[in-house]
Amino acid sequence: MPDTARRGLLGLAFAALFAAGAAAQPAFPARPLTIMVGFAPGGPSDVVARLLAPGMSADLGQPILVENLPGAGGTIAQARFAQAAPDGHTLLMGSIGQATVPTLYRRLSFDPVGSMRPVGLVNEVPMTVIVRRTLPAQTLAEFVGMARQNRERINLGNAGVGSTSHLCSLLLLSALETPLTLVPYRGSALVLNDLVAGTLDVGCDQSTNTAAQIRGGSVRALAVTTAARVEALPDLPTSAEGGLPALQMSGWNMMYVQAATPDAVVARLHRALRAALADPAVARRLAELGAPPVPAERGTPEASFAHWQAEIARWRPLILAAEAFADGRRGPTYRDTCAIHSARL
Repeated sequence: MPDTARRGLLGLAFAALFAAGAAAQPAFPARPLTIMVGFAPGGPSDVVARLLAPGMSADLGQPILVENLPGAGGTIAQARFAQAAPDGHTLLMGSIGQATVPTLYRRLSFDPVGSMRPVGLVNEVPMTVIVRRTLPAQTLAEFVGMARQNRERINLGNAGVGSTSHLCSLLLLSALETPLTLVPYRGSALVLNDLVAGTLDVGCDQSTNTAAQIRGGSVRALAVTTAARVEALPDLPTSAEGGLPALQMSGWNMMYVQAATPDAVVARLHRALRAALADPAVARRLAELGAPPVPAERGTPEASFAHWQAEIARWRPLILAAEAFADGRRGPTYRDTCAIHSARL
């Protein structure tokens, strides 16, 4: 057989094999998708997931269900998520908790880093220090003075160990150098409910969860924990302006899939995520909450992975110094938070 004919037959054979392989790959998505959220409905991560779900659903051509699995600092949802098939149909709306779980929890049924990979960083979220309306302190400086006089009689709520508000609470205690009574809840919405009701004194939560209540006057905001004021709350001073420059942090949201999910599926989900974020109504709503979408170049799977790893490295020394482990016998105390000074970043 002439070489040209042999090469032609080989080319046809390879083409047939490629076509057969492509045909064997199931279409994605093949069924409805689920976005798991490790916190109660109404919390910051839940708000973001529900904002994104309609746009992603429209782009992917399949319904998307948001499923809340609150508890244990988000690890209940993450454990369930880690058991799902790596086919892209089960997603996790993660938060800064995904950077702290590897250090906070020493005994887990799953690998908190190796079991998943990012689809994309969604946004960065400023934290706000808020108090009940009836608290006498009108400013952060006045609250600092009140806290140092009343100490444990002031209750400081958070959404549970490992949550963004828990980390902010530890930073607040460290900056105050004063013990307050830490009150853990099972979600940010529950903290906010008690602040509005006046049964809790102070909280530190993401602007995605507090902006509406701040504008409506149901809680009093004392500061935002960013270096500069945020556009969504322009009249709210920074923590540095209020006399606590050490109280600086931002939360964030990131979407994940299982680690073994094929690259092509991750790329398709990323396109759907960016399409949802490009919707003017979604972008406007996130901006109103003080958490606008990150630029596209910061939201790629590769850039998102780098951000995630940098955040793990940032928070690990703080948690280790405080020995504030979620699955140990010791809980975070004032003495623990004092140790944070030596590891402050």
